[in-house]
Amino acid sequence: MAGSSLDLRDAQAVVAALRAGAQANRGAACRQGSIDAVAAPGRLIATGDLHDNPVHLERLIRLAGMVEGVSPAEHGTTPCHLTLHEIIHGDRLVNGMDFSYRVMTRVAALKARYPAHVHVLLGNHELAQMQKTGIVKDGVKSVEAFSAGLEYVFGEEAPAVAGAVDEFVRSMPLALRLHTPRGDILCAHSLPPAASMGRFDTTILTRDLTDDDYAPRQGAAHLMVWGRGYDAEGLEDLVERWGVYLFILGHEKAPEGVVFVPPNAVVLNSDHEKGVYLPIDLSAPPTPEGAVGLVKHLARD
Repeated sequence: MAGSSLDLRDAQAVVAALRAGAQANRGAACRQGSIDAVAAPGRLIATGDLHDNPVHLERLIRLAGMVEGVSPAEHGTTPCHLTLHEIIHGDRLVNGMDFSYRVMTRVAALKARYPAHVHVLLGNHELAQMQKTGIVKDGVKSVEAFSAGLEYVFGEEAPAVAGAVDEFVRSMPLALRLHTPRGDILCAHSLPPAASMGRFDTTILTRDLTDDDYAPRQGAAHLMVWGRGYDAEGLEDLVERWGVYLFILGHEKAPEGVVFVPPNAVVLNSDHEKGVYLPIDLSAPPTPEGAVGLVKHLARD
């Protein structure tokens, strides 16, 4: 598994990996302001919420052609572009504690190794953990359970690890934009809901993020990653403003792994037993409706 050579009980090793991932997020050649941006040719493996599913993470890494501990130049092949988001806060609790810092650390190490091909997108659970705001998933107070896991493993060194977690989250891009012959594709955790469009700053994709963007219920980044209930009118508005023909998202529940939101949004879940991924040839991308037919189940690959 990616990063499995790390000692995930060693605070210094975990902090170093998270900080290396943060540096890679900020300094990757694909980073443009608040987003990552790449262009065809190439291949994309798009995912939905992962929520601490290490088996599915390992499958995605293999599918993307990434090799543990080896850079692309060293193994002589070009990996896919891989999106990852909503990494933490799963249901694999031990005595009420969440140890999903481990999967976050592995993802940070993967980003450091493949900075131009791994795209770790900001999700609402990561943002909540950074801000220490209340969030409940399946009856569990996720932020408290995560923090309890850090305290159990690292003791007096837990604050240093928590600080590195926050640094990694703050470095995450808001989206991945892909330039293709058919038009631009935008991968993001979510989109602002229709009710928030009047106060949503649509310029956020073309500038750097500020502290104000993270402000609860007001900041543009917060509105975007927490957004639910977007509709056709809102999607078409963003198509006009952002020049995007296809949105690939997560956040919403998709019991069968995928949901199509007309006219052009595909919602993926990658965390549960019917979790999926969406492979796309960037030189010949599908229509929005056609993208649904390309979705593959992680449990079958």
